[in-house]
Amino acid sequence: MPNEMKFLHTSITVRKMDESLRFYTEVLGLEFERRRSIPENRAEIAFVRDPESGARIELTHWDGKEAVEPGEQLDHLAFEVPDLDAFLAAARARGARVAKEPYRLAGGTSRLAFLLDPDEVWIELIERPSPTA
Repeated sequence: MPNEMKFLHTSITVRKMDESLRFYTEVLGLEFERRRSIPENRAEIAFVRDPESGARIELTHWDGKEAVEPGEQLDHLAFEVPDLDAFLAAARARGARVAKEPYRLAGGTSRLAFLLDPDEVWIELIERPSPTA
């Protein structure tokens, strides 16, 4: 049974579609795929994609819903970056909010940091040690 399944995307409820699309494309560098209205659900969706892995995120805005309540979003999304400090500097320059500065978990070798997207979804950034280090 597990071999028949294929992961497609992660869906996030957003307050403002344009603001969220700007964050995911300009700050995180994901590619915009498509955007459309779903009148029967009173929603608008947009897809962004990581060009490296092909992973997709679906952004969903529900008509008339300007607030995202606790439990209506997800815990976090994780992205591997080759140079955490350089990525954070570029993200800050584009207006990103840093929730946690770089750190290592006890006994860990990877460096971690967290950003917040416009709806306060946590974005985990992971810098793994280079294989030659």
